[in-house]
Formats: sequence, C-alpha cells, structure tokens
Amino acid sequence: MNDSNYGNLTLHTDKYQINMMYGHWKHGTWNDRSVFEVHFRKLPFGNGYAVFAGLERIVGYIRSLRFGERELQYLRTQEEGYEEGFLEALRQFRFTGDLYSVEEGTPVFPNEPLIRVEARIFEAHLIETAMLNFLNYQTLIATKASRIKGVAPDDTLMEFGTRRAQEADASVWGARAAYIAGFHATSNMRAGMLFGIPAKGTHAHAWVQAHDTEEEAFRRYADALPDNVTLLVDTYHTLRSGVPNAIKAARMLEAQGKKLNAIRLDSGDLAYLSIRAREMLDEAGFPDVRIIASNDLDENIILNLKAQGARIDSWGVGTRLITAADNPALGGVYKMVAREKDGEYLPVIKISGNPEKVSTPGAKDVYRIINRKTGKAEADYVALKEEDDVRRGERLKLFDPVHPYLHKYIDDYDAIPLLHPIFRGGELVYGLPSLEEIRDAHPRRLDDLWPEYLRKLNPETYRVNLSPAAWELKMACIRNYQQL
Repeated sequence: MNDSNYGNLTLHTDKYQINMMYGHWKHGTWNDRSVFEVHFRKLPFGNGYAVFAGLERIVGYIRSLRFGERELQYLRTQEEGYEEGFLEALRQFRFTGDLYSVEEGTPVFPNEPLIRVEARIFEAHLIETAMLNFLNYQTLIATKASRIKGVAPDDTLMEFGTRRAQEADASVWGARAAYIAGFHATSNMRAGMLFGIPAKGTHAHAWVQAHDTEEEAFRRYADALPDNVTLLVDTYHTLRSGVPNAIKAARMLEAQGKKLNAIRLDSGDLAYLSIRAREMLDEAGFPDVRIIASNDLDENIILNLKAQGARIDSWGVGTRLITAADNPALGGVYKMVAREKDGEYLPVIKISGNPEKVSTPGAKDVYRIINRKTGKAEADYVALKEEDDVRRGERLKLFDPVHPYLHKYIDDYDAIPLLHPIFRGGELVYGLPSLEEIRDAHPRRLDDLWPEYLRKLNPETYRVNLSPAAWELKMACIRNYQQL
C-alpha cells in the first residue's frame, strides 16, 4: 500500500449515507433539494464558548469529491448489490450545492447553525460524516487551546501532542486548530510545513543518555546548534546536575558571543523546580534564560502552577490538548431542516424523547447582536432565512427558548451575520483567509463577549435566541406530529 491509496476521501463516510443515496436514486428523488444544518448541543470542558474550526479542511474535501474506479469497484463488492446505473451516477458525482458557514476562529454556542447546506439530497447525504468529523475534532481542539490561552495569556504556548494524537491527520490539523486559538508553535514539522506554523523543539533524554556525561551532552548540543539552544535538564537530577550543567553550557556560549535560550523541565514538582532553577540562573548571571515546562499539562494544571508561584515562561502542552482528554468528543450533529416537495421547501423536524434533541425546523441564519451602547454581544439570534426584520435593524424580542416567558427587547444594535456563503452552485465563492488572519481575528471576536462568558470557572451562559417566527414554526411542527 502507498500513500495514493489513502488520498481520496470520497468514501470517508458512513455506509448508511451510501444506502440512502441509493434509495433516493432508485426512487427518482435523488435530485430533490434539501437543507441540512450543523450544530452542537453542549459546550465542552464546562467552557462558556467554543471556537469554530475545520472550515478549510471541509472546503478542500468538498472541492476534491470524486468517485474513482477504485471506490466504485469497492462498492460493487457490497452485499447491497448496488446497480450499475447508480455507480455511473456516482462516477459523475460533483457537489453542486450551496454551503454557508461560520468563519474559523469565531466563538460559537450550542443550538445555533454553524453550517447550512442547501443541495440535492444525493449530495447532502454524502458529505455529512466527513464534515462532522473535521468540524467536531478541530472545534474541540481549538476550544481547548483557547481555554489554555485564557489562563496563560502572556506566556509562550507550544503544541507538543503529535506522538499521543489519534493518528497523523489528528496531529497536524490539531496543531492548526491550537494555533488558531493562540498557541505560538508546534513540535510537528509537517504541520509547520503545511500551515506555516512556527516549529519548535529541543532534544530528548536520549541525547543526554547517548553521552558519557550530561555536561558533555549539553556542551556538544550547544556546539552543534549555538544559535538556538534549549537544554532538557531533568534526565538525572534537575537541581544537582541538570541546571548546573546548563549554566556551564551558558557560560561556554557566552564566551562565543552566543547565549542559552532556555532550559526545559519535563518532570517532578514543576512549581518548586522552576522557582529554584530561576534562582540558580539569576545568581549565575543568566536572568534572560527562559524556563519551559512540559509533562501532561492542561489549563487546570497551568492555573494551579501559577497559583503556586511557578517561574515558568513557556508551556509545552501535548496529550491533554491534542486528545482533549477530559472531553474527547464535541457531539456536533447534522440535521435536515427542510426538503423539497412539489417544487417548494417544506420545513421538517426531528422529535425526540430527549427535549434537547428536538430539532428546529426551517432554513435559518444566525446573527450576533451587538449592543451599540456597550459594544458587546447581547445574544445570538437565530432567524428563518426569509426573515429580514433583523437585517433592517427593527426592534427584536430576545427570549429564552427553554423559558419563553423570560424575554427582553433591544432596539439599538448591530446584527453581524455569522453564516457566510462558501459555495454557491458548487463553486467556491469564499476567499479562504490565511491562518495568520484567522489567528489574529480570534481575540478580536472574543472581545465582542463580556468577560463573564470567557472565564474558566462557572462562566455565565450566553444566550442563543430563536426569532418569534422560528419559535412558532417549531411549535407548529411539534403540534402536527403530536397529532399523528
């Protein structure tokens, strides 16, 4: 097997998608139009917001959708016995629909549309699984990274998770998601090459073990890379040998007109060791040598280390970031909200015994309502696509969909559309921003929110409001199905 066998992602889908596509083809409804929307129901990590990511991956996937002969031959082996006419339809497959999406780096919230797909039902079914795969993972990692950034806003943050990530794609796209949310570098060279993320790294314990003494290992490393020396000081004993030998290497570099960049702590009591190492470095005349820490870090450990007075300037965060260890799945879903019938769109709803799983019917737009008096977001407002009162700046009623009797009105606001056209008629109409542009925009978008929504512990709940028309449509659909 070679890499070319893995490059086509068209069958990166669940089998029931193919079966539904076949059913629509068989019954002649495959060209009927449909509308699907993506949302998630619950914020991860107990956070007050999520950070949307994954759009660039989705765009690349949709643009490259093709059923090649290898894919078609595989489908011929399936027990369903797909007819050759169906396989020929797949051979001609191209995405011809419309897709609207939130921009990457945007703070987003439960139960609001993040992506809207308007396409032939044949196309809309196929893309569900891959889109959710990309969006769920990257949004999860970007959110985790944003939480870490929130507790260490002025420190250097490095993504170190490749060896613990769930396979190669997770490591590179996870590194990109972390960079969107404010991380400064990655250890992954492929992510650095693909996305232009700064790549950072030092040496392993094996470098020290490969020499007769730790002092020799540090000296030879500094001799090999004199312009970028960071030394790992905990192979044997951090304070008795590691830091003193690093200081010797710093003096050697100083004599050459160079300088030691940093030391790295990867085990032990990071608070105590960093405090003592800082004292030793300062006493030796090296106050500019930074201290980097790693070792299963996350936002909770970093916050606690700061509370203990740790003297750490830079954090290498790996396993708990790249795997989102404490909340490893976002749970985004892709639901049909309208379908074509007799040439018109008919809103559809999913009823569930779990109230939070009852979908909101109808094609919808979502707006961030910015109060002009405060400059801060008042709520997100989900309205039916055809509604224009919010676009005209008319008075809005903002009410809690869970407790509709709780409401308020707002008159003086700016309504910022969150869903942007990405594909129209199958053609890409969106100019993908650079990764640096996305990363630079993220903190500005966070600044639209009150600090109460951004805090790590017990954040205030941000309101996502349905328009009265969207609410009435949902209630009407529920009543209709209750009568069945």
